[in-house]
Amino acid sequence: MTLNLCVLTPNRIVCNLEVKGIILPTNSGQIGVLPNHAPIATALDIGLLRIRLNDQWLTVALMGGFARIGNNEITVLANDAELSTDIDPQEAQQALQIAEANLSRAEGKRQIIEANLARRRAITRVEASSTISY
Repeated sequence: MTLNLCVLTPNRIVCNLEVKGIILPTNSGQIGVLPNHAPIATALDIGLLRIRLNDQWLTVALMGGFARIGNNEITVLANDAELSTDIDPQEAQQALQIAEANLSRAEGKRQIIEANLARRRAITRVEASSTISY
């Protein structure tokens, strides 16, 4: 049995696949979803979305959003998302270095919060780019 997964951002459809299961990064921790999962809606955190295809795993850098699960269908509405295979590891590492530098120079509550979010997004992209499909 499989699940239908659709990952959407405001600009595009990131993937529309039939999958064996997924692991979602929620605001309260990770949640695994297999076929016949109970219907839920949940907020998503910045983190890695792991997708189990037949015998392989695919990783997506997810930048928060919402997920709706029900009737073996999963719809992920993400603020932004990138397949790990689309991320250039060197560019992601450089973006992380810039984000960390910006965080160290941030002044005031708002700048610190924004710089921290940019750093979390950069870390997620680096993690996704270095993830090997297995």
